[in-house]
Amino acid sequence: MTFDLFDDLLPETPHTEPLAAGAVILRAFAHAAAPALLEAVARITASAPWRHLVTPGGQRMSVAMTNCGSFGWVSDARGYRYEPADPLSGQPWPAMPEPFRTLAAEAAQAAGFAGFAPDACLVNRYLPGTRLSLHQDRDERDLRAPIVSVSLGLPATFLFGGLQRTDRTARVRLAHGDVVVWGGPSRLAYHGVAPLADGDHPLCGHERINLTFRRAR
Repeated sequence: MTFDLFDDLLPETPHTEPLAAGAVILRAFAHAAAPALLEAVARITASAPWRHLVTPGGQRMSVAMTNCGSFGWVSDARGYRYEPADPLSGQPWPAMPEPFRTLAAEAAQAAGFAGFAPDACLVNRYLPGTRLSLHQDRDERDLRAPIVSVSLGLPATFLFGGLQRTDRTARVRLAHGDVVVWGGPSRLAYHGVAPLADGDHPLCGHERINLTFRRAR
């Protein structure tokens, strides 16, 4: 795929697109904040480096990830869970940068979920060919809080289904600066990312960075 540079230099006018009951896409919502967000990602990964987690079944995840906030999401033979410390260092996860908190709260508010205060942010790095299989976000203690997902860098095809893995999935293109928020009746919807196409983004090169904000505890 040849990446269209103008998609990001001249983003869409910010607007909201419905995705499902309780789920919306906020087009270009994070575009202006993207440089500051990416600078914060660089600081986070300098302290808590990228790693490829292993599923409880022993499969290595293709998406590289790290965390910031009071809790970080981890996976190993013991299962999926949130931990207050980075298993690689034994130190607390990097603090969540204020621009992260502000963007997540404002996006949730715009989607109809007032008062969202995330305590965990999963930071994911996709390279060409990387994919994320359909799954539910269900390791959080309180499922009343929404999920806020920010796309930066290369465009991706987001898959959003229903409450059963076999439900039909919508395929939605997400560009740099787009934010997806889902909660309420869609909080446990299955979702994933199709294999990332190659490209060259002016800020991220051959990468897509995804920030996923959650209320873990």
